Amino acid sequence: MIIMVLNCGSSSVKYQLFDIKKEEVLAKGVVERIGLDGSRLKHMTEKKDVFIEREINDHDEAIELIIKVLSDEDYGVIENIEEIKAVGHRVVHGGEYFTESSLITEEVMQRLEECIPLAPLHNPANIMGIKAIKKILPEIPQVAVFDTSFHQSMPDYAYLYALPYELYEKRKIRRYGFHGTSHRYVSKRAAELAKLDYNQAKIITAHLGNGASITAIKNGKSVDTSMGYTPLEGLVMGTRSGDLDPAIPVALLRENRMNPASIDNLLNKKSGVLGISGISSDMRDLEKAASKGEDRAKLALTIYAYRLKKYIGAYLAVLGGADIIAFTGGIGENSSFIREKSLEGLEFFGIILNKEKNEKARKKEVDISAKDSKVKILVIPTNEELVIARDTQEIIEKEGK
Repeated sequence: MIIMVLNCGSSSVKYQLFDIKKEEVLAKGVVERIGLDGSRLKHMTEKKDVFIEREINDHDEAIELIIKVLSDEDYGVIENIEEIKAVGHRVVHGGEYFTESSLITEEVMQRLEECIPLAPLHNPANIMGIKAIKKILPEIPQVAVFDTSFHQSMPDYAYLYALPYELYEKRKIRRYGFHGTSHRYVSKRAAELAKLDYNQAKIITAHLGNGASITAIKNGKSVDTSMGYTPLEGLVMGTRSGDLDPAIPVALLRENRMNPASIDNLLNKKSGVLGISGISSDMRDLEKAASKGEDRAKLALTIYAYRLKKYIGAYLAVLGGADIIAFTGGIGENSSFIREKSLEGLEFFGIILNKEKNEKARKKEVDISAKDSKVKILVIPTNEELVIARDTQEIIEKEGK
């Protein structure tokens, strides 16, 4: 069965084409700068990479180009588009409506529209991708896989804020959490590697990229996560502040005469390790600068790791200990420094790192815990696209599509 997975952003469309029975990626790529100068498609297969530069005005044109390339006589991987049996979409926000992935119907589309205020930068683009497929391939079933759905298992005392309760009742202001598809994949894979029953295990997963979040998972369910009402809360990130005193934005409004838009830009795009270091939001740049003695780069790295360690400690308390701590994402998979510093001093919890294995761990599944560690410490590259493809297959087969 051939399934296409789409991840639509405001000016980009990422795609992968799966032979899901073999769980094999036939092709993948990205259309960039949609509606802007310099738009192009990068298409990758085992045999060759193809670059196409041309004007691409909207998501309809982008997806039409993707489908054309996938079935192209010279560099395509299928003979015709009828081989594609379903499309799975990454959808950022499902609110409280969706606790699991869903076949896309008119009712589901209505719910997605209602969730736009919760993710105004992401859901509209996700919806555009769904509508484009509906227009181009009207008979093909589509499935929505939500970043937020995995975290809908959190108890109310974990997801509610200490605000007047009517703000939750009327405006649904609560913790939602994000990166759920990644946390779900990594935690399940971690249990498999550790030979533990996923439904009986206590797992902490740290998804560390430019955006970063950490999740406490007990018996296969998310019970707490660091991102909140928006992806701004929680860990220090590339350009996001993470946790801060909520009076700070009020003070900036009052004393600096900043407006809400400028504060939103400050906290989401100018803060994090970029704001601390004044150098970069990229951990590789900061580690390089720190090695040359740049004090603010060192400080940014230290703050990043310290905040992560605080959350690990908190989630050890929430779970009553842990069987596994798993790192994923660009930083989680590649930065031995951040992994080591975030676990430093946690030996009394039975968390003991094998420093030699940690130094060598890059972009592959590896156990970096010491022999006498009571907690398994794993590095696991995430695979959100595979989760989306699997969910899509399961749902369309269940629905008889």
